[in-house]
Amino acid sequence: MARVYDNRKRILVTGGAGFIGSHLIDRLLEQGHEVLCVDNLFTGTKRNIDHLHNHPRFEFMRHDVTFPLYIEVDEIYNLACPASPVHYQHDPVQTTKTSVHGAINMLGLAKRLRAKIFQASTSEVYGDPSVHPQPEDYWGHVNPIGPRSCYDEGKRCAETLFFDYHRQHGLEIKVARIFNTYGPRMHHADGRVVSNFIVQALRGEPITIYGDGSQTRSFCYVDDLVDGFIRLMESATSVTGPVNLGNPGEFTMLELAEKVIQSTGSSSKIVFQALPQDDPKQRRPDISLAKKTLDWEPTVALDQGLGWTVDYFTKLLSDMAHG
Repeated sequence: MARVYDNRKRILVTGGAGFIGSHLIDRLLEQGHEVLCVDNLFTGTKRNIDHLHNHPRFEFMRHDVTFPLYIEVDEIYNLACPASPVHYQHDPVQTTKTSVHGAINMLGLAKRLRAKIFQASTSEVYGDPSVHPQPEDYWGHVNPIGPRSCYDEGKRCAETLFFDYHRQHGLEIKVARIFNTYGPRMHHADGRVVSNFIVQALRGEPITIYGDGSQTRSFCYVDDLVDGFIRLMESATSVTGPVNLGNPGEFTMLELAEKVIQSTGSSSKIVFQALPQDDPKQRRPDISLAKKTLDWEPTVALDQGLGWTVDYFTKLLSDMAHG
């Protein structure tokens, strides 16, 4: 007998064909909800949602969030935006428009529907931080005119809009600041460090480290992140965020490269190149607030998550070679 869900909602996920969005959709469908995935497929790919093609509670709509959307839903997760430097610097004006116009359009929709709305913000709002680790009350150290600012300032402006809609219109908002996330369905050519290193190692190419390899990042496995999203969305109305969601385990780029070589069994050598402008030297979340308000902290260790991610890329590269 089919299970009956009393609390079934119709949920919009923008950017739902992306790496994180597709995992979020899987989890929402598991919970029994109906999901409308909206994506313009600029960086998202249908491959990430192919397995949902015949799912009775899943619907896909190709749409750009910089244009208004006229639909009926109960909740909104706004994840639409290119999130890696390679992609967001490809068309920086469009990146800013996606963050800002996209936020305005989704907030307008949420206001009309009186729907709760979630914003996928980013640790990039902290810029190249002068405070370490980064707590939510740190205002950041951001270059407003640099090559990364289309993303950094676009996301900062989106947060401003969310809190102004909350104050001015009483909208129920949830804002998460996402720190480096990795896992299956990452784009193989997005320039992010985990996917870069794994693809280079699997192809036997030199592993490229920018700078001297001493800069640090904290890596959160995607399943842990999605768990944080849903806990935040289901938290008390008074919990608006911003809330840091990430893994406080901190690793240098050199340590990560060595772990990837070990995990893939690759014979790749490490090579060093110049550090890009405004690249943060340290990145690590203070997750005290998430622990306190959401009872959330990551559970997947980097070695374990890297293993699953390597398995995914091994199959992906094989399929690409034969497809």
